[in-house]
Amino acid sequence: MSKVIVMTDSNSGITQSEAKDLGVVVLPMPFYIDEKMYYEDIDLTQEQFYEKLKEDCEIKTSMPLVGELTSKWDELLKEYDEIVYIPMSSGLSSSCETAYMLSQDYDGKVQVVNNQRISVTQRQSVMDAMELAEKGKSAAEIKDILEEVKFESSIYIMVDTLYYLKKGGRVTPAAAALGTLLKLKPVLQIQGEKLDAFAKARTSKQGKSIMIDSIKRDFAERFHDPEGKNMHLEMAYTYDKEAAEKFKAEVQEAFPGMEILMNPLSLSVSCHIGPGALALACTKKLSVD
Repeated sequence: MSKVIVMTDSNSGITQSEAKDLGVVVLPMPFYIDEKMYYEDIDLTQEQFYEKLKEDCEIKTSMPLVGELTSKWDELLKEYDEIVYIPMSSGLSSSCETAYMLSQDYDGKVQVVNNQRISVTQRQSVMDAMELAEKGKSAAEIKDILEEVKFESSIYIMVDTLYYLKKGGRVTPAAAALGTLLKLKPVLQIQGEKLDAFAKARTSKQGKSIMIDSIKRDFAERFHDPEGKNMHLEMAYTYDKEAAEKFKAEVQEAFPGMEILMNPLSLSVSCHIGPGALALACTKKLSVD
């Protein structure tokens, strides 16, 4: 049986210290802030990131440097037979495609999973991959299984401000100005490759209701599991943990008895939507034979 190690990037929300406890490897995502490079959870904390964001610094996301990625693979293959690498969704970054191209030089020892996940749903893919590895699955088998179920998740995100979407060119200045005037709270979704518009809420209360109702509808209609018995329920947030905890209580009331995992939202998404965002997600539980 091959000795398989699971690797991901920091978009999964798994911290470096948590990675050590779990026995996985997390590649820190690089950011350019006012043209200086920082690495998530290495020399850039969540708090520092949002301070820079509020100061209106120029923040640019970047994919992992090619040399850093292959060096890490080379290092791991001295101890392990195979690597399962789970980067952020190919619909949100070119880093997945680049990693796949690089993996072609490793004779099948590095399997790059393109399963369209980010944040808490990407984290669940990592947990699933670990479970599959423990069951004796090869890296190639794990890749195939995870890609087969790649669309069996949903994320809904309520944005607190349109400023960062406008700044990143995701909405026009006119639409942002109108939305701000009307105090709209856009709800975005990731149900596949990309971050898309989903609904417009007039208030935070309405936005939260839209997200909860959408997850309930997904349980019943997409996953044919109204009670969520075979579902993971997850939450994410940007910056405001207190607001997230309050929303978590509402979500728990709406889904009594379900365990809720909550993590800060990936900084690669956060820099485009800003602080104060709340996200509700679900992932179908993997059947491991």
